[in-house]
Amino acid sequence: MKKFIHIDMDCFYAAVEMRDNPALANVPLAIGGNSRRGVLSTANYLAREYGVRSAMSNYRAKQLCPDLVIVPGRMQVYKQASSQIRAVFKRYTDLIEPLSLDEAYLDVTDSNACQGSATLMAEQIRADIFAATGLTASAGIAPIKFIAKIASDENKPNGQFVVLPEQVDDFLAQLPLGKIPGVGKVTLEKLNLKGLYTGADVRAKGVNWMQQHVGNFGVSLYQKCAGLHIGKVSTERTRKSLSVEHTYEYNKTSLQACLDQLPILLAELQRRLTKQQLEQRINKLSVKVKFANFVVTSADQTCHRLDETILVELLSKAYQRGLQQPVRLLGVGVGVKNEPQQHVQLSILD
Repeated sequence: MKKFIHIDMDCFYAAVEMRDNPALANVPLAIGGNSRRGVLSTANYLAREYGVRSAMSNYRAKQLCPDLVIVPGRMQVYKQASSQIRAVFKRYTDLIEPLSLDEAYLDVTDSNACQGSATLMAEQIRADIFAATGLTASAGIAPIKFIAKIASDENKPNGQFVVLPEQVDDFLAQLPLGKIPGVGKVTLEKLNLKGLYTGADVRAKGVNWMQQHVGNFGVSLYQKCAGLHIGKVSTERTRKSLSVEHTYEYNKTSLQACLDQLPILLAELQRRLTKQQLEQRINKLSVKVKFANFVVTSADQTCHRLDETILVELLSKAYQRGLQQPVRLLGVGVGVKNEPQQHVQLSILD
C-alpha cells in the first residue's frame, strides 16, 4: 500500500511578507504589481474573506477590499524559504515531486521515520518547516496521490487531513468532480450536463460509457473515481514551455502599439531561455493576447529558434481576432522539446 503526503504552504508569499514585517500580520494583504492593471499572485486569509483571490487585478481587489495592502513580490526571498522547506522534505524521503515553490508530493511508503506512520511524518514535517522558516503548512495524507492533494485543502490553514485506505471508496464516491485535479470549470460544466457530479456518478456509468461520451479523459476520470489510479511521485520535472507576459496599465489601442512591445517581451524571453539553457530545444513559437473584454486568444507556429518575424505575424493574426478591441495583456512563449536522451512513454492516466 502506497503512502503519499501532499504538503501545501499556507498563502506562502503573503506569509513570508507577514513573517518579515509584523506590521502586515493583521491587515488584508496581497502580493502583486503596483499598477492599476497589476495582477495578484496571492493574498492572505484576511484578504480572502473579502473575496480577494490570486490572478485578480489590483483594481478589482481594491474594489472588494479598499483597505487591501499590496506589496511587490520578492522572489529571491521566496526561493530561499522554499529551499529550506525542500531540505526538510529530504529528511524523510528522496521521492519528492515539487509542483511549485510552496507545494510538493512526497512518497513516504518506504520511509522509516516516525515508525513508518505517514500521519506522524506529516505532523513532524509541518513542525520542522515552522521551526526552520516560521511558516505554516497544511498536509494531505492518502494511499492515492491525487487524493492526498485534495486532502491537503480540507483543514487549511495549518492543519492536515488523512484518508485511510479503508476510507478511500467512500471518499471517492462522495467526491465532487470539481475537486479532482484536471477538472476545470469548463470541463465540470460539460460533465454536469451529462449528469455527472460526483465520483459515484462516474462509477455508475462505467468505463465504456465514459470513453464513448467523454473520450480518453473519461477513461482517466473513471480510473480515478474507481480508486484504480494510484499515481507515482515523479522526481524529475520536464519543462514543456516557457513564456513571458505583461499586463499594461493602459490598454494598447492599435496593432502597432502592440508590435512596439514585442522587442521588450522578446528580450525578456531570450534572457530566460539563456539562463535555463533551453535555446537549442525550441520547437514552437506562440503569442498570447488578452483583450479589454477579457477574451483571450493565442497563435502559434512550429519553429526551432526565436524568430521575431514569425512572432510579428503571429501577433498580427491574434490581434485581428479582437475586432479592434483594445489589448490589456500580451505574452510570447516557446514550446520546448525533451532532451534527446529522454524517452518516456506515458500511459493514458499520466
